[in-house]
Amino acid sequence: MTTIDNSKGVALVTGASTGIGAIYADRLARRGHDLILVARSADKLEALAQRLRAETGRKVEVLPADLLVRTDVLRVEKVLQSDERIRVLVNNAGLGATSTLVDSDPERLDDMIQLNVTALTRLTRAVAPGMVQRGQGAIINIASIVAITPERLNGTYGGSKAFVLAFTQSLASELGPHGIQAQAVLPGATRTDFWALAGVPVEALPGEIVMSAEDMVDAALAGFDQKELVTIPALPDASDWARFEAARQALAPNLSHANAAPRYRS
Repeated sequence: MTTIDNSKGVALVTGASTGIGAIYADRLARRGHDLILVARSADKLEALAQRLRAETGRKVEVLPADLLVRTDVLRVEKVLQSDERIRVLVNNAGLGATSTLVDSDPERLDDMIQLNVTALTRLTRAVAPGMVQRGQGAIINIASIVAITPERLNGTYGGSKAFVLAFTQSLASELGPHGIQAQAVLPGATRTDFWALAGVPVEALPGEIVMSAEDMVDAALAGFDQKELVTIPALPDASDWARFEAARQALAPNLSHANAAPRYRS
């Protein structure tokens, strides 16, 4: 067992029992963070916590919560508001879908919006004031490449992840001057149970587009260390994103004028 000093504070990770969330928990513990792990499955959380305590010497707390249940969200919010040790929030919990809008269950779509958008927003809002007061902290939001390519999958899913991207960009502008780092991670296809839950087994995807969850998280944390606002783990050339973002910024001066553009005038 390796014992590390406590200088990095606590990281709270949602959706931490399996997949990307569990790997974030592992990597952050090995970086010197104590942990608060949030997910529905108490048994899986406790098993992960026991392993990480033994392997890293970190303090690991479990907070079983279903972020589709309002009372559970409020419990997690209370922890984020009151625990001054928290230095990192990883908003990883989410739902996906691969079916078309007309073939989707509206209740499932509602759950997706509640988890991907509403819970993420509330948890971020809960932790942000304390981070501002302390002048330090980091918020990592797991989005998806469908945030910028919504035609690929279910449009509600793409829209929810576009929200995560826009929300994170706004956070960086608002909270960055207060010493808080914001990062949106846009994974492509990743080998987790996401695909089975969304209705398509990952084995049905072309192998050349599927990244392991371990590689995805390690790349995302490398981007975090480089202070990237947006990290796309599979993107070979970072200048592609820079050009995309520059084009978006170039639109800004002409998006709001007193008069309609000439092409819209009778």
